Amino acid sequence: MATVSPIKPSSLRMETDPRSLGFKSTDELGPIDSLIGQERALGAIRFGSSIDQPGYNLFALGPQGTGRHTAILSYLEGKAADEPAPFDWVYVHNFETAHKPHAMRLPAGIAIRFKDAMKEMVDDLRVAVPALFQSDEYREKRSAIDGEFEDLHDQAFEGLREKAEAQDIAILRTPMGFGLVPTSDGQVIKPEVFNALPKEQRAAIEERITALQDDLQAVLERLPLLQKEHRDRVRQLHADLAGSVVDASIKAVTVKFEGITEIQQHLSEVRKDIVERADMFLEKPDGENSSPFPEAFSSQGPDPRFNRYLINVMVANDSDGDHKGAPLVTEDHPTLANLVGRIEHVSQFGALVTDFTMIRPGALHRANGGYLVLDARKVLSELFCWEALKRALRSETVTIVSAAEQLSLVNTVSLEPEPIPLKVKVVLIGERILYYLLNSLDPDFADLFKVQVDFDEELSRSDENTRLYASLIATIAGKHGLRPLNATAVARVVDEAVRYAQDAERLSLRIGLLADLLREADFWAGEAKRKTINIRDVERAISEQINRSDRIRERSHEAITRDTVLIETDGEAVGQINGLSVIGLGNFSFGQPTRITARARMGSGKLIDIERETKLGGPLHSKGVLILSAFLSANFALEMPISLWASVVLEQSYG
Repeated sequence: MATVSPIKPSSLRMETDPRSLGFKSTDELGPIDSLIGQERALGAIRFGSSIDQPGYNLFALGPQGTGRHTAILSYLEGKAADEPAPFDWVYVHNFETAHKPHAMRLPAGIAIRFKDAMKEMVDDLRVAVPALFQSDEYREKRSAIDGEFEDLHDQAFEGLREKAEAQDIAILRTPMGFGLVPTSDGQVIKPEVFNALPKEQRAAIEERITALQDDLQAVLERLPLLQKEHRDRVRQLHADLAGSVVDASIKAVTVKFEGITEIQQHLSEVRKDIVERADMFLEKPDGENSSPFPEAFSSQGPDPRFNRYLINVMVANDSDGDHKGAPLVTEDHPTLANLVGRIEHVSQFGALVTDFTMIRPGALHRANGGYLVLDARKVLSELFCWEALKRALRSETVTIVSAAEQLSLVNTVSLEPEPIPLKVKVVLIGERILYYLLNSLDPDFADLFKVQVDFDEELSRSDENTRLYASLIATIAGKHGLRPLNATAVARVVDEAVRYAQDAERLSLRIGLLADLLREADFWAGEAKRKTINIRDVERAISEQINRSDRIRERSHEAITRDTVLIETDGEAVGQINGLSVIGLGNFSFGQPTRITARARMGSGKLIDIERETKLGGPLHSKGVLILSAFLSANFALEMPISLWASVVLEQSYG
């Protein structure tokens, strides 16, 4: 029987020679512009972000810490900066249907200017319009109108009064209205006197009163028409006076935004509405002793009645300033409201009310015309968020909805803002399991996220790649402001990256773990008052990481040294070997020895896996035992059943 030679510990690990790196310190190395070993992912990012077709959104998949966010944001920042700034979007009042605010598209950089111009115009009108109604010209015209209609009112009653007096009938005003009563010598006849009159005389008086009542009714029916005509004349007077001031203010805004059709149309509607509602700038008389003429409102402070003329900016891009280019938005908390926007409310008299100025944008609004980066797990965990995102991408519009409305939890006065057209490239970042689950379970996913950006977590270990890895280490150290590393420290970090990959011929691309190791090594170098990180600092950082995580490993090893768990390392035994299980706890892994015992006797050819029978073994263990059973049958039971009954067990394994 061949003798198995023991493996030396040095054969299990290939150490990097610092001399092969070609430098003494990372100060000699220049930074690298992109991640190494991620050519497939970087090519997918370039393709997905450049193709201008519906559905070509990106899903970046791979383990956490492989540089997904860094690579995506770094590339998209440069690409977005070179693209033209998209349109601005604002909401304005809909003068025909108030609860459906109108979405207005404006050239980049115009929204804020338009908002400021409209606010300035409203503030000016709140001063200028009331001043007109304090002028002598207005008072004279208003007095003329009031006098004219008072004369018409008096004439209507005067003619009826003369006709009634000629028939000895008087018109009296009572709390219940107007009444007709008989008179004699100018005095009202009392009821008892009237009842004592002869029957024929009473009948004649009642006949005259009945005839006059018809005339009185005709006069009373005419009064509301006179009052409406009076109001219309006053309203027209206000409109005529306000028109000149409003036209001047509107023209000042029109000139600023000449050539922008949407603004010109909106200003035309604003002009018409202000003229029709000129009374809104005035205070009506309060009490009997108030002036018959309207008094001006104070123009100080906000007044919600004038919100209808303001501008609610949803998206404002800068085409000339420091933030040129397409937007790049990352949303760390993608709730439904943060994604598609929300409508805020205020309490008034126990009810929640709102208007278009309380519409707030979401991440899709801010990213419109650019790029939106989201964490896939966070999007999927938020109520209604995933469906809202798919709906927006399918319809290419952003419609503001709230979770409360969808669940019918509130009944408030709300709005139906006009949807805003959407053109955005969405990048989801998540684990591979999320990508494959969505691809297999969600029928919409493959149509909406057609670009797979697959980040690798390992890099083949070659001399060229090792030198590239050294440059990566230097880049990370420089980016985070760490001390430079000498060649021996870099070699030790490379060896640790091999351990992260769990393969002697691979290097780990989990940049997060690598950066953590460098930061901790820099800390220990600082504690030792060194200006350069050397191998002792790296070793200290690694040992401290292990020390913080190895409580369970210590207890496992202690159980062996105290003979609580029986492991023999000397001698030999029939049907018994030592096995090693690798236990992973977070980012820390360690080996746990286990004694494996097999027993055999005469039987019917059955191999018993005690771990499987007691449900203590996993699927990989059970598969191994079944393969062993098939091996025995294939080698010893080709012509007749094997007369064997055997069992295999991992000793002292209790779950």
